[in-house]
Amino acid sequence: MKTKTNQTLKLTLTAILIAIGILIPMISPVKIILEPASFTLASHVAIFIAMFISPGVALTVALGTTMGFFLGGFPIVITLRALTHVVFVVLGSQLLKKRPSLLNNKGQSILFSLGIGIVHAVSEIAVVSLFYFGGNMTEGYYAQGFMSSVLLLVGLGTVIHSMIDFTIAQVIWLGLEKRTNIGKKVASIQ
Repeated sequence: MKTKTNQTLKLTLTAILIAIGILIPMISPVKIILEPASFTLASHVAIFIAMFISPGVALTVALGTTMGFFLGGFPIVITLRALTHVVFVVLGSQLLKKRPSLLNNKGQSILFSLGIGIVHAVSEIAVVSLFYFGGNMTEGYYAQGFMSSVLLLVGLGTVIHSMIDFTIAQVIWLGLEKRTNIGKKVASIQ
């Protein structure tokens, strides 16, 4: 019976995180637009929380949110940028599975967030570069050039955005863990 309850909890958490991950970009009032790029505050929070749970949940939530972007009719470059989240969430969740204490140590947590942010940015730069050099981007990207629009706005912007969203997710997760012992409940799922 306990296994069935654990599976139900895992499935429920995964579904809720996918729904949140799809809704935030659609309804968030905090969008920073630095033409030609834009960043939506907290758009990665659900994916990071999934990463804190397990590699399987992280992968499923990353794929689910990507499907949400696709079905929502977002441009293919944005949908493929969302798909790249699979890379950093799987790597990050595998590392957290081995070293869960990374979330509780401030210095290690910042370094972990920076490392994940760099992997996140490199993945998105790769996708955007394919479109950029294929001539399939908006005028704004070409007007500012590759260095400004792709490397600085997408690259550096993604690292900063990723670290902010990681911090938001970490505060939520650690707060929930303190109040509900969700971390122990989730650990029993794995």
